Amino acid sequence: MRRLHNLKPGTKAIVLDIVGNSTLAKKLLGMGLTKGVELKVVRNAPLKDPMEIEVRGYSLSLRKAEAENVIVEVREK
Repeated sequence: MRRLHNLKPGTKAIVLDIVGNSTLAKKLLGMGLTKGVELKVVRNAPLKDPMEIEVRGYSLSLRKAEAENVIVEVREK
């Protein structure tokens, strides 16, 4: 188990859990980051903030502080 903000571009992962306050959790769930969904890290900004991921067929940008709250399991490339 790892946190989303630590993943490198090209890495695929499955969402295991979302931690943190309920407001942030609801926001991330509303963006499609639900348990069991597969995502791929597309790229990171120079300081990893924000990062772009591909989830459910669309691109999503997340701040590092948001991505820290997403627990994932890395998939093989």
